Amino acid sequence: MNVWCEKPPALSLAALDEIAASEVAGGARFATVFQHRFGSGARRLRALTQCNALGRLLVAECRTLWYRPDSYFEPAWRGRWETEGGGPTMGHGIHQIDLLLSILGPWREVSAVAARRARPTATEDLSVALVTFPGGAVATVVNSLVLPRQASSLRFDFDFATVELRHLYGYEDDDWTVTALDGHEDEVARAWSDAGPAGVPSGHLAQLTAVLDVLDAGAPPPVTSADARLTLELVAGIYASAFTARPVRRDELMDTPYYTAMDGGGVVWTDEGEPRRGPL
Repeated sequence: MNVWCEKPPALSLAALDEIAASEVAGGARFATVFQHRFGSGARRLRALTQCNALGRLLVAECRTLWYRPDSYFEPAWRGRWETEGGGPTMGHGIHQIDLLLSILGPWREVSAVAARRARPTATEDLSVALVTFPGGAVATVVNSLVLPRQASSLRFDFDFATVELRHLYGYEDDDWTVTALDGHEDEVARAWSDAGPAGVPSGHLAQLTAVLDVLDAGAPPPVTSADARLTLELVAGIYASAFTARPVRRDELMDTPYYTAMDGGGVVWTDEGEPRRGPL
């Protein structure tokens, strides 16, 4: 049996691990809809990053700056930990976070804040995180649903070029901008042009095409439960750091309450919209 699941893949890391265990026991395959990985721009950037064609990756930015009115949260299941698993960090920014991690790979440590600034929810409506990676790269990650001018963006700064993506809910090739360091224009332009396919927008069709291609070949469909776990780990790490007021390492999450629940078992907000922080 093959399962293609919309995001989020599960409401906790523990639940996702149960799914992965069921795959092994039952011979099934589980994949998550993270469609931003599959546009041609992302595929080119992954190829260039993997071969170090643009030099070292130094700094990255990942921003999901959206707006949802109070009425968006009128359905009883929205804005609740037990049904959505979190606010914009989990339910909205997760797509951009997944694209970021598909380029940078596993993260090492995260320091974050989260707040409930404006919306009538049990979850956050804003989070800001600083994420470090084993190779030395540093990324900022911002997610919100209270910002009037909506935008989704990523920026990757390498030794020899800056690669930027600006869009809202999906991108095409024209939404990518590549700026070369002075003196490296020709080599960067050539590398970007030769790195991979062109003309494929991000979206469900792009990922479904990839899923069908690998199923025909008898291979596991992308994005596997292991791939999805890396993304869900960072979401859990952001919440854990924000609600304990301390940096959180990726390798310590399984020994915390944030392994079984994104809110660590319960979050109490102050009148100012800040979480009452507790121990990890």
